[in-house]
Amino acid sequence: MIAVCALMLSAAPLRGEQMSADLIVWNAEIWTGEKGAGKAEAIAVKGDRIVFVGSNQRALDLKGPDTRLIDAGKRFLMPGFIDNHTHFVDGGFSLLGVNLRPARDEAEFARLLGDYARSLPKGTWITGGSWDHETWPSKRIPARQLIDSQTPDHPVFVDRLDGHMALANGLALKTAGIDRNTKDVPGGEIVRDANGEPTGLLKDAAMTLVTKVIPAPSEADRLRAAEAAMQEARQLGVTSVNAMCGAEDVRILQQLHLEGKLTVRVYAATPIERWAALRDAGVTKRFGGDYLVIGAVKGFMDGSLGSTTAWFFEPYSDAPNTSGLPASMFFPEGNMKKLIKSADQAGLHVVVHAIGDRANAELLKIYEEVQRENGEKDRRFRIEHAQHLTAASIPRFARLGVIASMQPYHLPDDGRWAEKRIGAARLRGTYAFADLLRQGAVLTFGSDWPVAPLNPLLGVWAAVTRQTLDGKNPDGWIPDQKITVEQALECYTSSNAFAVFAEDRLGSLRAGKLADFVILSANPLKSTPAHLRDIRVTMTAVGGKIVHEATATKTPPTE
Repeated sequence: MIAVCALMLSAAPLRGEQMSADLIVWNAEIWTGEKGAGKAEAIAVKGDRIVFVGSNQRALDLKGPDTRLIDAGKRFLMPGFIDNHTHFVDGGFSLLGVNLRPARDEAEFARLLGDYARSLPKGTWITGGSWDHETWPSKRIPARQLIDSQTPDHPVFVDRLDGHMALANGLALKTAGIDRNTKDVPGGEIVRDANGEPTGLLKDAAMTLVTKVIPAPSEADRLRAAEAAMQEARQLGVTSVNAMCGAEDVRILQQLHLEGKLTVRVYAATPIERWAALRDAGVTKRFGGDYLVIGAVKGFMDGSLGSTTAWFFEPYSDAPNTSGLPASMFFPEGNMKKLIKSADQAGLHVVVHAIGDRANAELLKIYEEVQRENGEKDRRFRIEHAQHLTAASIPRFARLGVIASMQPYHLPDDGRWAEKRIGAARLRGTYAFADLLRQGAVLTFGSDWPVAPLNPLLGVWAAVTRQTLDGKNPDGWIPDQKITVEQALECYTSSNAFAVFAEDRLGSLRAGKLADFVILSANPLKSTPAHLRDIRVTMTAVGGKIVHEATATKTPPTE
């Protein structure tokens, strides 16, 4: 049967035509991502489409006088990686701004911030950061007193890496008019000290009290950030991203597309609160072309585990005064369902962030009610993150046709400290990759960049090994939820294509599909699990154009 499939794969595109390919990559070890496909060692491209996948001999028959030939040197070739969840332009800004993630303790956190401040003109806002207090020996959440002396002339508002909590210095609080008399906002919290004074930490919806007074980046700034983000994507083999963004970012991406400079395909999800603007403009899901698609809308059910704002049924083990926070758009009661139902009726694609077990359960309930009330259609509702699930929620994904859009590299980070947050009993449904697949759910993978690194091979490593960054779980954290390398690759390719209604164009290598592929320094299907994260991308092609080439690195050990 495999031989027959291989013959059909190699012969189909050649029938009755004398064509010469623009690009032929041969002498490769190809994983097509196509179920039942036979062995392939070459791929031929005409324009932006694949015209042949199969044997070297048949591919080279398509060589013409202007064909570019690339000898892959027996390296592994696969479909381009698709990332299911990025904050793409924000990721570019993170590459250009202050990086506080490497800070090993509070002192280094303050020093890095101070050094960066001194490099800027006085009065310049400092944002970004991506700090993580869980990596510090003290595990202590920072307060403004830690940074005020380092940043007296610069308003500072730097995010924790999950984006659901940020630290403001005294100048930023003063600029925003926040003091002990400022009231909390629904879905957010102003953290206060024992005397009722703001510590500088703001959680979730409360962050808007500061962000609304921060000057918006200029179009030139956004353009530089988008270009930096594209460069990062190219070198990591990411050929398509789902970008959670606003209209300003869409305009920049559209500009790059019109100028022929967009080197990554973008599926943009804009805020669900603005669904009516899309409807009134005649936009529905899948609106756009091969490079830029709009028509998806994103909502929020809750916050994050690290910020103790993810919404759970029971209180946090280490913060028993709270069970987390429903997002501000959940209020007034019934508003989230109203938003989802309206957007779905308008033909838009709904994707919603949910992390805590209650947030996920409540969202699944809303999805089920909207499906029943709006009637059957191909809607492909998604839950972004789906990190903590009750046993009752897991089978509901497959039953309701809801896509679990997850980011596996959060796991080695969270696994160091999640048990102290929610206790051992609730961990059973944490990053439940294997259970979701066993139940027949569509599982997709991405990064949540810049919350986590964009590199998809780090995500593959995380899903396969489930090891934690502290090295304390060598056999895997909650090891029965490990999945195979091939399953992880499918989550980054064909499953992600399905999740954006693009399975006819993306996600696997066959004649007629867009020619998005990557070549890796080693075969992940043969590499030892521990070395999956050492594999590098040596070539990236988008629409048949080579957008990244690098010298191969040392090949990781194989089993």
